[in-house]
Amino acid sequence: MRRHLPLPVLLTVACVACLAGCGDSAGAPAATGDGDATGIEGERTLVAALGDSITAGTPLWAADEATRAQIGPALDERSQYEYWAAQVDPSLEFRNCGINGERTDQIALRLDGCVGDVGGADGADVLIVQGGINDIAQGRPVKDAAADLRAMVERGKELGLAVAIVELLPWNNGHPGADAEIEELNRLIHGIGEDEDVPVMPWHAALEDPDEPGTMRDDLTIEGDHPSIAGYRILGTRAFELPKRRG
Repeated sequence: MRRHLPLPVLLTVACVACLAGCGDSAGAPAATGDGDATGIEGERTLVAALGDSITAGTPLWAADEATRAQIGPALDERSQYEYWAAQVDPSLEFRNCGINGERTDQIALRLDGCVGDVGGADGADVLIVQGGINDIAQGRPVKDAAADLRAMVERGKELGLAVAIVELLPWNNGHPGADAEIEELNRLIHGIGEDEDVPVMPWHAALEDPDEPGTMRDDLTIEGDHPSIAGYRILGTRAFELPKRRG
């Protein structure tokens, strides 16, 4: 049975989602933070954050200016994991390449454009691969999503980038029907991490409600589909791991 993401916020921005690409760099340095991710002292590290609406920072942030304009007064740059990771490590500069509603096959098509001129002044040093919930929501086989995620990790390594991959989050509005597929895809994601020797960020565990497994804790989600600012903060701090550069 096909399921569709019940994302009321996404409906308001769907008309401009196709315009979204690699948006502005996110996360100006700040004095606060509560994690332990660190870069190389004195060096700028450009991180290409590739994914769907979770990477984009929905519902209070977006990668492209047109969508941000539609969000209006509620716009808040803290609604993205990239912002918080940069507070912890000011040497990090993020290129937000998140687009609402995309499946992993669609995300994969944007990888080379997101990482930019590899080895040049505008090229990324690090690639973070995120995605898969929209595949499940749109009835696509989990194994196909996993194959796409693996291909993105392999492509990033082929380009000489340090690569990390992330777990799918719990999905409150898909609970409990989607739980088994989320669990299976996360199992496959950990297999990719082991096979490819790349870190897997424990995002599912970081936001899951221990009293109601398969859901995000109420204060860590804004509408049952996406994290709240508090949720994004955890993803960018305690659940963030900067992969090591490949020598």
